[in-house]
Amino acid sequence: MNRFNEQQVATWRKEGGVLIEKFFTDDEVAAVRADFDKVFGRTQGGAAALSRKNAGEIGRFDGAQFATFDAIPFSGAHALNLIGVHPQLIKFARAALDTQDVHLYQCQAWAKFTGDADYDQPFHCDFINHTLTVPSEDAGLNSATIICYFTDVSEAHGPMHYVKRTDSDPLGGATLTLSGGHELQTALMPFEQTSAAPAGSIFPYGIDVFHRGTNMSEPGGVRYAVMACYKKAGDESIGYHAWPFHHMKPWNELFARATPEQLSCFGVQPPGHPFWTQATLEHAQQRYPDWDLSPYHDACGS
Repeated sequence: MNRFNEQQVATWRKEGGVLIEKFFTDDEVAAVRADFDKVFGRTQGGAAALSRKNAGEIGRFDGAQFATFDAIPFSGAHALNLIGVHPQLIKFARAALDTQDVHLYQCQAWAKFTGDADYDQPFHCDFINHTLTVPSEDAGLNSATIICYFTDVSEAHGPMHYVKRTDSDPLGGATLTLSGGHELQTALMPFEQTSAAPAGSIFPYGIDVFHRGTNMSEPGGVRYAVMACYKKAGDESIGYHAWPFHHMKPWNELFARATPEQLSCFGVQPPGHPFWTQATLEHAQQRYPDWDLSPYHDACGS
């Protein structure tokens, strides 16, 4: 059974974002959280929030916000490595983008800790660094970014805030981010909504949706999140990671545990694709010794 419904998909298409609480099971959350603890080597933040805003400023981008923001895969973090291609996330992306063939073009783990940075950001839209052009009027020709929470997120734990399309469009829409300054920020503030939710919740949103990070203020606070971005396969106008560029990461661990469906989201040719021959199967096995290639062999008749 799907962990989402048609109305939630319809809301995503209309408003650009939808909160789906408790999408992941408690066991899935616990496994991913344990991997976060391992990867980032700590389980709590500082005693007090760090604030660097000037008077009247909505927020700002700061390199310190991204010090604990890194792309998968991570060595020994098997649950975290595969949560971005959870079968139910793939199903949601297929429904939202109205296609059966989706690719995961970005997947990062983001750990935030109270006091490490001022996480408060200005409103912005992600199309700026996901495409060289502008958002399409057809939501299915853009992409679906899904922020997944693996800790309880209250207003004191830095939830993402966002503005519905029906509220931002009358102001001029997403491309205002190309020229809008303080006046735009001030105009959007009355429409700001929160994605605060229990651990295991997700918030899918579009690259044309105004949103911003908020600060961590809970003493000792931690926020663990995964960003998983999907697009229609073959849409070269949208991108972020070039997965082969990160070839030094522990891909063998991911290939050893992923299904063919999950690997196809990274652009790996599925079983039965003409790419797979006796030679390519042999070479793939050499590159990833722990990869179970039997479905690919079976589809090849070998």
